[in-house]
Amino acid sequence: MRSRPNTTAGPALALLALVIAGCSAASGAAPTSRPATSAPASARPTASARPTASAPPTASSSSESCGAHAGSSVVSTAAELTHALSAARPGETILLEPGVYEGNFTASTPGTAAAPITLCGNRSAILQGPGINNGYVLHLDHASYWQVEGFTVEGGQKGVVTDDVTHDLIYGLYVHGTGDEAIHLRSFSSYNVVSHNVIRDTGLLVPFFGEGIYVGSANKNWCRYTDCQPDRSDHNRIIDNNIADTTAENIDIKEGTTGGVISGNILNGTGMVASAATSWVNVKGNDWLVEDNTGTHSIDNGFSVHQVYPGWGLDNVFIDNKAVVDGPGFGIYVQSHHLGTLVSCSNVAIGAGGGLTNIGCSNV
Repeated sequence: MRSRPNTTAGPALALLALVIAGCSAASGAAPTSRPATSAPASARPTASARPTASAPPTASSSSESCGAHAGSSVVSTAAELTHALSAARPGETILLEPGVYEGNFTASTPGTAAAPITLCGNRSAILQGPGINNGYVLHLDHASYWQVEGFTVEGGQKGVVTDDVTHDLIYGLYVHGTGDEAIHLRSFSSYNVVSHNVIRDTGLLVPFFGEGIYVGSANKNWCRYTDCQPDRSDHNRIIDNNIADTTAENIDIKEGTTGGVISGNILNGTGMVASAATSWVNVKGNDWLVEDNTGTHSIDNGFSVHQVYPGWGLDNVFIDNKAVVDGPGFGIYVQSHHLGTLVSCSNVAIGAGGGLTNIGCSNV
């Protein structure tokens, strides 16, 4: 068996800690069981908290939710938001007042490590795509050191997309009703944190592309996004999200990515389409740690590892996950014994027709 990958959090955890220390309640606690698609409440959880069921949000003002300060700007219309995003400078906070902001919005100015840019509001602030056939509702395009938190992203072909960013934080959003995937880290997007988001109802346009959280790019798209090189969207942390009603995987990790962490997520396979997914989490990158996640109801396996491109799908580690599969497959399925996957015996599978894993577990 291969050794457990290095899981040092580094700048990503520092970024998460900075936001938790510096901002007050803006995001919502996620339900633990499969809910209707209404938005959960606006009480912000701590970094270590598990999502819990809660009531719909109240429409408190953006300044109450985000913590207004010098350098803040408050917006209440789509036009004002578009202008604020284009004019944003390091250290600025853009506060979304409750309301519907229809359009596709892009941020392309980076912040800095010392002065990130923040976009925040409560769940009653809704970024709404014009339709599910095209467009990204929120596109962070080369916009590193951004913190987006608390508000709702609704519709669009894709919900939130990052291209070539580092040290971004996507925190506490409610993303739902998308044509394809909800949140996508792409084009060398690395050292980012995707945390405490609630994701529902993806794949309304093309079920095959209806992932909840998607990291990297399929090898057939490398020439489109990364100059025909592997999309090394590396060292990203996917933690404490609540994901259900996705037509494809809740979390899809593509070949070309390395060294990420998937931890503390609540996953649900209800709504998955057999032609699009067979597990909640599908890892095709290298050296990912999948730890302390809980999944319920899968049409086949709970977690899976595949090699779809030579040199990838290697040395991934699964520890302390709970897979309530209620299906014919395994709690953790690995395509080949030769991929160096480590499955700890601390993982638990319930209702899995094949048992815990097809490769045997190790005491680690």
